[in-house]
Formats: sequence, structure tokens, C-alpha cells
Amino acid sequence: MTPSPDPAVVAALQKQFAWFSGPALQDDPLYQALADGAARRPEWAALLAAAPANQRWPMLWLAALQDRVMALVEAGERPPLAEYYASVGGTRAPDAVLEGVLGDFIDQHRAALEQVIATHSTQTNEIGRCAVLWPILQELVESTARRRIALLDVGCSAGLNLGVDRWRYRYVDDATGAPLAASPADRDPAAPEITCRVLAGARPAATAVPEIASRRGIDLAPVAVDDPVAVRWLRACLWPHDAERRRRFDAAVAIARTQHWPVGATADAAASIVDWLRDVPADTLPVVFDSWVLSYFDAGLLRRHVDALLAQVAGRGAVWISADDPKLARTWWPGKPDSQADLRPNATAWTVARPDGQGGVAWTLAATSHAHGRWMQWGA
Repeated sequence: MTPSPDPAVVAALQKQFAWFSGPALQDDPLYQALADGAARRPEWAALLAAAPANQRWPMLWLAALQDRVMALVEAGERPPLAEYYASVGGTRAPDAVLEGVLGDFIDQHRAALEQVIATHSTQTNEIGRCAVLWPILQELVESTARRRIALLDVGCSAGLNLGVDRWRYRYVDDATGAPLAASPADRDPAAPEITCRVLAGARPAATAVPEIASRRGIDLAPVAVDDPVAVRWLRACLWPHDAERRRRFDAAVAIARTQHWPVGATADAAASIVDWLRDVPADTLPVVFDSWVLSYFDAGLLRRHVDALLAQVAGRGAVWISADDPKLARTWWPGKPDSQADLRPNATAWTVARPDGQGGVAWTLAATSHAHGRWMQWGA
């Protein structure tokens, strides 16, 4: 029997769920209702205490629930909770019955849920972020006059963002809905199309087409795209109401299975980056990318990682693109300017560190975006 977690830990988790059930989940009524329930019921929030301290995020709890529902449906069972999940064909909206249904589900599957929470991590592999990454890469090519790029995705999960040059993009004006730009017509029609709303202000203007000469992903626990159980977990990390995200994800996985992009496991990302840089040819621009990964580093590890990475930017000429919480970004760039878009729910700051030509680092706030790439505001 699993020992009861410290009441103080559970109380802190309930506060996390209470915060998370607000603006962060405003786009998904089911997740808002589930998180609100966990905020009020300590025995539900306590499930999350099974995770390592740096993984105790409500999204892990929500993903574990959805993964269990998906696994049961795949096995031919259909628990009452499944009727609330659009991801498995459910059509029922959150109602007064949901809390009792959820309580019964947790009681019946507590051991399985705890096992998943204890051994998994949230790995969304959200390719919507590529709608922001792609124009940043275009701008880099134009400003450096170096078309060839070596791309390393740190915390890559299944490596789907390594396909940034394969996906199709459509940009629209947020105020009017007018089309602003689209990816080249020669992109594979089977590739997922990502629509991104561009907020008022400067728009991405670069037209260069980067050549990704090499690509690689590293992760503490990389996901194999040909492992159906592992891919189901990634699907469970998506929000259940968002059918478009699932379609994009499934299309990206199908293409990734044909490409065999190299993805490897590492327990020391900084050392792996150094090793990778040694093999990047002199005529190729090395670009290190991470998205919503550094939020999971504890303070000491984050400082060591950032210091090691900035040393490679200044000394080896690498470029570091990070997409993460705007507040956390000040950890590695204390001078990061404020953006009005930082105040939007799920805002993400895209900071770019480049060599300044004098042995130091030059910083740019390239963009602010939604965490899933639904909207973006280009940097000044």
C-alpha cells in the first residue's frame, strides 16, 4: 500500500490545481472541471504526490487520467468517465454528475494512475510551436547569410519538432482574419497544416528557406514513434477537446515514422550539446532549441545548464532558441523586455541568444506566443 503523502505537500498541490483551473485551462471546460475537483478534494490531488518533485504539475495528473481512459477504451471497456472525453468519442459536457463519476474512476484505478504518474512525464511534443520556430530560423538565415542549419532539439520527446521544415504553415491577421503568409506550395500535402494568428505589430518578414543539413533530438526519456503505447501517452498529453491538435499530431507521427529522425537519451543535456557541437561542420549554423523543458529543471541544474549553453554560444558560435515561461526566461536573460502579450494566458517567450562577435552573447526577444502556437506576436 502506498504511504499517505505529507498533508502539507497535498495542500500545496491543491493550490496548484486551483490556480491551474483558471486562465491556464480556459480553453477546455472538462480540464477546468477536473482541476477544480482536484483543488477541492485532497485525496484526488494526492495522486500527484507520486511524481518526482519536479514533475508535480497538474498536466501530468490530467494526462494520466486521459491515458487510463484511452487504454481502457482500446481494450474494449468504456468507463462512464469516457463519455466526457472527446478524444475517445465522448460528447458529454461537464455537469453535476461528473464529480461522482470521476471519484468512482479514481477509486477503481488509483494504483494504475499512481504508477503512470510516478514513471511518466508530460511530453506534449507540440508541433504548433513550429509556426513560431520556422520564421525565427528564416530570420537567422537572412541575418547570418548561412543557409545550412544543424538543429538540436533538447527535451525532444518523440522529435516531432525536428520536422519544422516539413510542416505547412498558415498565418492570419488576428484582428481581421486576413491571410498574411503561407508555407511554400511544394510542401507535402499529407503534412499537418498549422494555423497561427499574428497579433498587431511587426510581422515575420524573412523569406529565406533554411536548409536543415542535420537534425537530432535528445531527451531524458525519448519516445519511439513506432511504440503505440508510448505514442498513446503523447496523445494523452494533448487536451481532449482539441481535435485539430490530435489530427496534426497523428499526421506528424505518421511522417516521423518514415523519416527516422535521430533521437537519443541523455541524463546530461549540457554535455550532450558539447559533444554534438564537435560534429557540426564549420559552414553550418548550430542551433540549439528547447520548448517548455527548462521549467522542469531545479534551480541548480538550470543554472549549470544555462551557463554551459551560453559558453557554447559565446565560444563556439552556437545559437540558442528557447521557448518558455516569460518569467522563467529572466533566469537566463535578466534584461528580457516585457511584452504586452506576456499577460495573455499560456504566453511563451521566445528568447534567442547569439554570439555578439566580441566573445559575448547578444540577446533578442524574437516573439511571444501561445504555448501551443495558436497566436504569436513578433518581436520588435
